[in-house]
Order: sequence, then C-alpha cells, then structure tokens
Amino acid sequence: MSAIVAASLYSKENPFPARITENRLLNQPGSAKETRHFVVSLKGSDLVYKAGDSLGVFPTNRGVEVEAIISCVQATGSELVSPAMLKLPAPITLREALSSRLALGGPTAKIVNTLFAKATDSVEKARLEALLKPEAKEQLTAFLDEREYADLLAEFPSARLTAQELVDHMRKLMPRLYSIASSSRVYPQEIHLTVAVVRYSTNGRERHGVCSTFMADRVALGETPTPVFVSDSHFGPPEDGAKDCIMVGPGTGIAPFRAFVQDRIASGATGRNWVFFGDQKSQTDFLYQEEWEKYLADGKLAHLDLAWSRDQGTKVYVQDKMRTNAAELWAWIQNGGHFFVCGDAKRMAKDVDQALHDIIAEQGAMPIEKAQEYVKQMKKDKRYQRDVY
Repeated sequence: MSAIVAASLYSKENPFPARITENRLLNQPGSAKETRHFVVSLKGSDLVYKAGDSLGVFPTNRGVEVEAIISCVQATGSELVSPAMLKLPAPITLREALSSRLALGGPTAKIVNTLFAKATDSVEKARLEALLKPEAKEQLTAFLDEREYADLLAEFPSARLTAQELVDHMRKLMPRLYSIASSSRVYPQEIHLTVAVVRYSTNGRERHGVCSTFMADRVALGETPTPVFVSDSHFGPPEDGAKDCIMVGPGTGIAPFRAFVQDRIASGATGRNWVFFGDQKSQTDFLYQEEWEKYLADGKLAHLDLAWSRDQGTKVYVQDKMRTNAAELWAWIQNGGHFFVCGDAKRMAKDVDQALHDIIAEQGAMPIEKAQEYVKQMKKDKRYQRDVY
C-alpha cells in the first residue's frame, strides 16, 4: 500500500526530480545520426512502470537562446511577467519564463500581426504586410516554419515589444514523451531511453531539439535535476506469455521492443519473438547490436530481420523485409501472434500497415476487403498495436 501512495506523489503535475546517470552514443563513428542511450535513475521516487509506457521529460531551453530574446526586446531578464496560459499564482521573471516555462519556437501568425502593428520602419512594415495578405497563407506558413521568436525579433527590430507583450504570444513549454527502452522486471530502479538528438539548420541558423539536446548537452550526469513522470500506455506485450510477438521498430522505434524482449525473457514468456529493425548503415547504425545478437544466439529471439537503407544502391526498409518473409509472417499471425509497430507515423507506419494488409491478402488468399476486415479484428483483439509519432 505504501508504494502505491508514494508512487502517486509524482505525476505530470508534480514531476520527480530524477538524475540521468548514463549518456552514451549508440551510433558508431561515421554515422549521419546521433542516437543516445540515457539511463534515468528512479531512486527515491517509488515510481513504477511497465513495458510499453513512456517517460515524460521536462526540459529547459538553451541559455544562449534565452539571452538572445532578452537582448532583442532590450530587457534585463528581471522584468516580471504573467504569461496567461501558465495560470501562475504570482508573476515570474522574464528569464525564468523563457528558460523553463515557455516554448521559444513555433511562432504563429499572431506575432506577425503584432509586429506589423508595432513596426515603425517602412521596409519592415511592407514585408510584414505582404506576409499577412490572404493570398500569402502558404508563404506565411513557410516563413514561420523556418523561424523561432528570436529570428522574428531580430528581423523586425523597429517593432518594439514589452516583455509582457512577447510572452503573451508564446506557448507553454511542454514535456517530451519518450518510449521506455527497459523492463522494470530487470531495471526496477531506472528507466532507459533511446533518443534521436535533433540538430539542423533553418534560416541560416543552427537549431537544437529542445529536450534531446537538453539531455545530451546540458544535463550533468548524476547532478542536474531532470523533472520526469511516467506516462501510462495502452501499448504493451501480450498478457499471455505463450503468444508470439512480431515487433517492427526502425531507428528509435526499437526502444519499446528492447523493453518488450527484456520483459518477456524476465517473465518466462514461452511465445517466440521476432524483431524487424532498420536504419541507414549496418556498420554505424545498428542500435544495441550486441544485445540483439546475444538474444539471437541464446534462442531468445526467433528471428532478427535487418533493413539497411544506405548499404546498397536500392534502399531496403522494414516493410521490404516483411514482404520477403510473407509466408512465415502470415503463419505467425494465423497462429495468434501479436503485431507491433513503433516509430515514424508519416511514412514508415503507413508503409508497414500497407505491407501487413498485402501479406494477409496474398498469403491468406483473400480479397483486400477481407484482409481489411481481418486487420480490423486484429486491432479489436489488441493483436495489432501501434506507438507512432
């Protein structure tokens, strides 16, 4: 009972000040990607989690970006502000609001309207007016997509905003959710994460993923309090350990399946495990390679199918590997196997879903309409689950 009471002390509204105890690069030298393995200590929290859950992490913004905005509005940072969306009991300083409460990116048309109303320079005003014309909607969207608040303030310096006017345009800094890459049966006192660190350039400026670079660059191991909470999920391995598990997780989508396999081994599940993993290059991007190969050698994995998109002239993806193994995949599904997908929602998950429908139609010798009904039933029975983003 005490554990349940203690666990309820920490939530999204009252996150636990955890410590990150490990920050390890998973890619090998020469990779085009930066994927990191983080270990988050739960000691002293009584937080509990299950395979398939996510960890919410509250980041802070980069200091250099905060100072750039303060400079642009010609403030000191100590000005008191009350951002309406935060519903604070008392005002806070502009620096605190920009550091840990507000998102510095994602400006909307509202700020362009305000800058237009406030601009005193005729050239700036004309640029802003052109962006606000009804026929310029697509242009405005593209313009805003490439900019953060600091860019806009720097580009239109004649539009002087007060600290309060600025924060009234900004959105709340939200926590980021990451699929948990460990099983609590194996690691009850810690949570593992597999994180793609986001760095890119737009509008001639370097951009940094708020939470991924917070953990990668700004958290001192074992020291910096990192507010976290466990987010309960519908996603999880089958309750019946005798059921087979097919897991499709390219890139960081492999995270929950690392947890699934750990969990199923620890619980003594007798069902077979089949993992489909893919990334750019086998030499540099085989995440957790030693672990997967050991599971395979020990018979804990029945199959490990790997898809490398840049190792050969023709790109190979996880859905291609599914099609290659269509007959056996259908046999597993027919036998009551559960099918899971994690990762990119825009392309990968759609392509995998299409491949699944095609395989069921072809191998089951049924029209596509029947295959669609079959997949719908799999979803109803929770035999087809997706964790996509």
